[in-house]
Amino acid sequence: MLSTILDDNKVINQLKLGLPKGSLEQATFMLMKRAGFNFSRSERSYFPVSDDEELVSAMIRAQEIAGYVANGVFDAGITGKDWIMENNANVVEITELKYSKQSMKPVQWVVAVPFDSEIKSVKDLQGKRIATELVETTKRYLASNDVEAEVLFSWGATEVKAPVLADAIVEVTETGRSLKANNLKIIDTILTSTPRLIANPESLQDPWKKSKIDRMALLIEGAINATSRVGLKFNLPADKIEIIKEVLPAMKNPTISSLLDEKWVALEIIVDEAKVRKLIPEIKRLGGSDIIEYPLNKVIY
Repeated sequence: MLSTILDDNKVINQLKLGLPKGSLEQATFMLMKRAGFNFSRSERSYFPVSDDEELVSAMIRAQEIAGYVANGVFDAGITGKDWIMENNANVVEITELKYSKQSMKPVQWVVAVPFDSEIKSVKDLQGKRIATELVETTKRYLASNDVEAEVLFSWGATEVKAPVLADAIVEVTETGRSLKANNLKIIDTILTSTPRLIANPESLQDPWKKSKIDRMALLIEGAINATSRVGLKFNLPADKIEIIKEVLPAMKNPTISSLLDEKWVALEIIVDEAKVRKLIPEIKRLGGSDIIEYPLNKVIY
């Protein structure tokens, strides 16, 4: 991948970006689209094409992205805090991106054992076998608790390996449903992880690349801030302004505009979507009319 291309005799700077393939793939592409970066690719392609000619990207497993960013193969990438720690990667975390494959909640790496296991705490793992994909982090966790155990790398389907192939597992979970479905219970949490936009330290020394990464971070953060929020516009009798302020859960004071009829004003707020079902009837009760709800793509603080 080249950092520059020639287009009609002019040089176009390009940023090499690593995007996660797998569980975060769909959520990441949806987030990037809301941020204003549209990617298209064929089903078998690992090199998405962006409508931003300054981006050249490749898709690989999230587990590998931090290493490639650290080595300079990518200038920047999106991967989980867990894989940054696992690879002990020398990267710069630009911003935390609070989203996951199913929700906006972080994921957790937990120690889980069968429901009928005698293992109740980390100390009970002494001399046991533990299956996990997060090998190095698990070893550090055990060492911090003065526990010696055999840590086995798991290639997948980790939930089914206890108790036959391992005494315990360290596995990532978002809801815990898969663990329960496999008759497992959580005895401890090793770490909580969210995706991060990361950058290669040397790439950040390049003024153009640093500016591009910072601008991308701003737009992605704006897209995340807009998730689960909507805008509301409505008209209200002017003498009800102070009353309506008491019930509006706006980010700040509402925007208030005058109308041709001086007895009325127009208000505009941004609000959590979950609150709208209670808020709109309350606005209507207090005399509001012409209520409009609209979606948001970005909220920049």
